[in-house]
Order: sequence, then C-alpha cells, then structure tokens
Amino acid sequence: MATSSVIPAVFKAADQAIASLFITAVTTPGSPFLGRQPGDLALQSGRVFLKAQGPAGAVPFGELLRRANARLVSGSGSSEMTAFAPNPKSSKHSFGCHFVEVTWQQEIARLRVSRVVTVMDAGRIVNPLTGRNQIQGGVVMGIGMALFEETTYDPQNGAPINSNLADYMVTVNADAPPIEVHFLDYSDLHINELGARGIGEIGLAGVAAAITEAVHHATGVRVRELPVKIEHLLV
Repeated sequence: MATSSVIPAVFKAADQAIASLFITAVTTPGSPFLGRQPGDLALQSGRVFLKAQGPAGAVPFGELLRRANARLVSGSGSSEMTAFAPNPKSSKHSFGCHFVEVTWQQEIARLRVSRVVTVMDAGRIVNPLTGRNQIQGGVVMGIGMALFEETTYDPQNGAPINSNLADYMVTVNADAPPIEVHFLDYSDLHINELGARGIGEIGLAGVAAAITEAVHHATGVRVRELPVKIEHLLV
C-alpha cells in the first residue's frame, strides 16, 4: 500500500525538481543554455542537454548548479492512497499462487513441508531483494499456521495457557524448507507511473490451504482444521 501510494508523490517531486533545474539552466549567466526555454532541455544520467542536439553536448547538472552558486534544486509532490480509492476502474490487488510439496513418513509419524514454489504478480517490483524476503516470510508464517500455531485456553478463566514463545509453537529454521519466489514483474501502469502494486501479506494468503491440499494428496486424509496434527493423519 505504501509503495504504490508514495511513488506518485516521489515522481511529482522529482519532476518539479527537474523543472527547477531547467529554469536555473536557462536563466544563469554563463550557462550554455542561457536564453533557451526550459522545454528545450532534457535530463539523462545526471546531465542536461538540448533535445534538438541530443546528449552529445550534455552538461553535468552539478556544473549548472555551481555556475548558479546554488547547492541544490528541490521539488515537492503529494498523492493520495490508491489502495482504497472509491469506485476503482480496475483491480488494484496483487495476486499469487503457492505450490507446496510435503513428505509424510507414516512409520515414524513425521510430516514436513519439503519445498515451496511461489509465483506472484505484484506489478513492477521496486526492490526485488526486499520483496522476495517479504514473500518468503509470509510463506514461513503460513507453514506455522498450517502445522504448528495454536492457542490453548484455560477452561476455568479463559486465559491463554501457551502465552509465551517457550510454549507457543512457531516455525523455526529447521522447519523452513527451500522457498522459491518468482515475480512476474509486469508493470501495472493503471496504478501509478512506475507500475508498482503492494505486496504486504499476500505471501501468507493461501499457504495453509496449499499445505492441506498437499497433505491430502500424500496421505489421503482431508484435514479441515488447523493446525494439522499427527493424530489427524493416523487413521
């Protein structure tokens, strides 16, 4: 949500800063662009040049600021959150699917998630490393939801009995299998200029369902409550 909403503001601020740079370039005495119109200029790779001439005669923007005796140019921009805009013309959600492999060793009653492959369509991925980590973390949470996490309550006072990490079971490194994350990386320009949608918790959605489907395929037992327990499978 934050990424897809903040990006338009960043783009507007950057465009405004570039426009200020062009005005500085055409009004500063000694500038090679003195007397030109701001619309005649372009910026590429940190260098300013005339559109008609191309990048051959480009001047570093730092040189233009030095001639203007300026430390910087600035711009500002604003944008509204796009995730919950009323009456959207198109879907702004991200989508994905999980493929899960489990191993079931009936002789020793051992159930493990052995592999997860996840494919996500979240528009353009601005930071692939962080995005992949986000999805992997969601998958690990889904494994916990499917196999480990359960709160038990004291029937006398209703207080949770396993209210600490010593008693509440969560997925640890030894429980996490190899997790492959693939992004389609299609820019969704209906959302914003960069085509980025949100990722958020989509890595978690559907993981537990995929695991129970894999458990059914491996054992023939359809489990309809979470977490999946060994006693569900020993039938």
